[in-house]
Amino acid sequence: MSETGRNGKLKPQHAPKAPHEDAAFLESTPARPLRILAEYLHPLVQLKKQGIGDTIVMFGSARIGPRDVAIARLERLKKAKTKRLSKTDLAIHRAAVRQAKSAVEMARYYEEARELSKRITAWASTLGPRPRRFVICSGGGPGIMEAANRGAYEAGGKSIGLSIELPHEQFANPYISPELSFNFHYFFMRKLWFAQIAKALIVFPGGFGTMDEFWEMMTLRQTGKLPKHNLILIYGHKYWDEVLNLKAMVRWGMINAEEFKLLKFADTVDDAFNQIRTGLEKYHMQVDDFLQTY
Repeated sequence: MSETGRNGKLKPQHAPKAPHEDAAFLESTPARPLRILAEYLHPLVQLKKQGIGDTIVMFGSARIGPRDVAIARLERLKKAKTKRLSKTDLAIHRAAVRQAKSAVEMARYYEEARELSKRITAWASTLGPRPRRFVICSGGGPGIMEAANRGAYEAGGKSIGLSIELPHEQFANPYISPELSFNFHYFFMRKLWFAQIAKALIVFPGGFGTMDEFWEMMTLRQTGKLPKHNLILIYGHKYWDEVLNLKAMVRWGMINAEEFKLLKFADTVDDAFNQIRTGLEKYHMQVDDFLQTY
C-alpha cells in the first residue's frame, strides 16, 4: 500500500524493476521460455563473436584421468601397509587396488584423446582464423572432456566447453577458452549446441552421459536431421565391443547394414586423425553460413 504524506497526499513510488531485471520473475516457471531462449542466444552471440565456423565434438567419461595421476594412486595403494588390516578392510583395500589398476589401463584414453585433440587443432589452425574451423568442443567437465580441451590448449588453439548444472557440483575444466565456456541448465539446449555446428563426433569410452549423447547424435544422423556426411567415430574397440553389441542389432533386423556403416571405428590416434581429416577434407571444407547469418 502506498504511504501518505503529512498533507494527506500519496507519496510517489519508485517504479518497479523492468521484467528483465527482476531476478524472482526470471527464475519463475512462467519465465522458463526466456531462460531457454537465453541458452540459445548467448552461445550464438559468443560463437559468432569468436569467429567459430564449426566444431569437432569429443565425448567420453568424466572418470578417466591422466596416466600420471592414475599411476601415482596405484603406487600409493601398493605401498600401503596391510598386515594389520581386518579382513573387511583388507577386502576394501584389494578392491581399491583393482580399481586403481583399471584406472591406469583406462588412462590411455585420456592421453590419446588429448593427443588427438592436439593434432586436430594444430591441423585446423592452418586453415585460418576467420572463421575458425573444426574447433574442439567438449562437455566442459573433467576426464575425457578435460583431455579434449587440454589437447587444443597445448596446440595453441581455442576450444569450447558446454558444461551442465548437475545435482553434484561440477567445475569447468581449466583448459577451456574462457570466452567459449558455457553453462547450461537445460540438457536439450546443450545437446542442440553439441549438434548444431558439429562436423564430426568422436566417442571415447564412457558411461550413461556418453551413451546418451552418442545415441542422440546417432538418431539425428540416421533420420537425416544431421548432414549425411557428418562423421561419427567410435574410439576403443576393446571397451565398446564389450559394452555394446551393435552387430546384434543388424542380425535382429533393428538396424540395417547401411545404418551400421554410419559408424566408423578407431583404436589409435593416427587412425582416428586420418579418418577425421580425410572426411573433413572430402566433405566439409566449404564453410556453412549458419553463424554468419546472424
